[in-house]
Amino acid sequence: MLIPTLERDRALAVVRAPRVDDPAALCRALAAGGIRTVEFTFTTPGVEAVIAEAVRGADDVIVGAGTVTDARSAEAAVAAGARFLVTPGISEGAAGVAREAGIPILLGALTPSEVMRALAFGAAAVKIFPAGLVGPAYLTDLRGPFPGVPVVPSGGLDAANAADWMRAGALAVTAGSSVVGAALVEAADWATVTARAREFSTAALSA
Repeated sequence: MLIPTLERDRALAVVRAPRVDDPAALCRALAAGGIRTVEFTFTTPGVEAVIAEAVRGADDVIVGAGTVTDARSAEAAVAAGARFLVTPGISEGAAGVAREAGIPILLGALTPSEVMRALAFGAAAVKIFPAGLVGPAYLTDLRGPFPGVPVVPSGGLDAANAADWMRAGALAVTAGSSVVGAALVEAADWATVTARAREFSTAALSA
């Protein structure tokens, strides 16, 4: 379900905020803008409760956990109901938990060697991070030796460059603070979140 949804929407929202008071409403706002895959990160205090509430209140959204760095955080995410996991780098422990739980994991990587390790540990897709450091041309080069590997760049992406990343061969692009800024989440400004999600999604789909 995760990969086909990413293939259709071409976008994944990453919510990194000090607090998320109404995660279900946030998910619905993103879905209204065309982004139906949402990652809540472990940098948010009490993110397990946030994930659980989002899963209960937003049936049409695939809710996952991000900034998963080890088996312990992976297990907590799975217990909360996360339907996928995302790591900033290679974590064999998190990959093992995902495999045992039967849910997909996007393992973070940057170099070719890291991409190979991510694949060896069973990544459903590889998160290229920090993407803003290298630019779309790097992704084009990386896909030379890995033509069939689904990759999702993360970090430094916005509506202005989303299409460039898609043309470089991304499976989907990550919508972070440019769409789901912490201030918007705190203010519950769902109309703006929907508008920014639609702008980002439209840009990604235009490639």
